[in-house]
Amino acid sequence: MKGNAKVPLRQCTGCREMKSKKEMIRVIRTAEGEIQLDFTGKKNGRGAYICADAECLRKAIKSHGLERSLKTAIPQEVYEQLEKELAGKDGS
Repeated sequence: MKGNAKVPLRQCTGCREMKSKKEMIRVIRTAEGEIQLDFTGKKNGRGAYICADAECLRKAIKSHGLERSLKTAIPQEVYEQLEKELAGKDGS
């Protein structure tokens, strides 16, 4: 990798901070209107990003950040799936 390569930054829908894409979880709305978690970062669809941090997820739920970014309602199952994913990342 080149030393001057740009790191793609995305804004977290929870804390609103800009962070590198690699540190974040991507949530997408597909053309069919489905909401999915995208761990590859390559799926087609409108994407929103959230830090791999349970606190950011709480903020995103409270502020409806994901709904705003994806311009649709987010099913409860998606939030539960994100919570499970974040619980696994905390090293527990």
